[in-house]
Amino acid sequence: MAKYIGKRIALMFLLLLALTFIVFASLYIAPGDPAQMVAGLNATEDDIARVRTALGLDQPFIVQYWIYLRNLLTLNLGTSYSTHQPIAQEIIIRLPNTLNLALASIILSILVGIPSGIIAALRKDRLADNILTTTSLAGISIPNFWLGTMLIYIFSVKLRWLPSGGMSAPFWTPQGFRQIILPASALSTATIASFTRIGRSSMLEVLQSDYIRTAKSKGLSGWLVVMVHALRNALIPLVTQFGTSFGGLLGGAIITEQVFVVNGIGTYLINAINTRNYPVVQSTVLIIAAMFILINLGVDILYSFIDPRIRYD
Repeated sequence: MAKYIGKRIALMFLLLLALTFIVFASLYIAPGDPAQMVAGLNATEDDIARVRTALGLDQPFIVQYWIYLRNLLTLNLGTSYSTHQPIAQEIIIRLPNTLNLALASIILSILVGIPSGIIAALRKDRLADNILTTTSLAGISIPNFWLGTMLIYIFSVKLRWLPSGGMSAPFWTPQGFRQIILPASALSTATIASFTRIGRSSMLEVLQSDYIRTAKSKGLSGWLVVMVHALRNALIPLVTQFGTSFGGLLGGAIITEQVFVVNGIGTYLINAINTRNYPVVQSTVLIIAAMFILINLGVDILYSFIDPRIRYD
């Protein structure tokens, strides 16, 4: 296991290195001059040239990329063009809000999606199965930005039950719980639908296995067979979906944060793109990618605990 983890960590660094090059090259050839954005609309050509020199943008591509990598090795993410503050410090301020939203969404997805998938499998081709299957199709199809707008209109503007935006506390606190309900509901809809569909398919496959029929023939209760014998063997696809979904929620939070005015790294990234704040874009994308890779590494390790037959030796 230790050897496998070491290989995966080495591969993670190679993936992140490739990602830094792709993002850096994409921003380098993108239209627009960040020096002009920093200097201002009324800046002269001399002012823009001085800013370009100060930011190192007059250097060749390879030199700029090497400086960027050298700074990364010292955990220096650079300085924001717009605020002139260290990017690492600004990300640390905003990252908890994004993680708060993503964690609340994945917990909601698990609590709703997995039981829905089990119920749909146990009630195959019946009313409950048809309702849950149709609902899951609708959940995957509905854009979360549209759903978020509708939730704000209904529960904040019309009914005045919940706040329309903002995030000032973790979701496990009373204030944070009220603030997270709408954005987490909007963000997790597609994930709930995915858990329902995959859980249903996985449970149906497991329930048709010989050992399940043997357990039933021994007189074990239906729920004991489902929860103890069937569910554990149906968890592998669900754990895989968890890793993919959590990474997707981190990316999907970019749009949801805009709708619900959450000061997270998604909002930070969008603002940076609009202002050609390249160091912020590079650092934010790198942080999101690193979290996604680490989550999938954790999922691979979790496989061996769920199914003892899986070994990475």
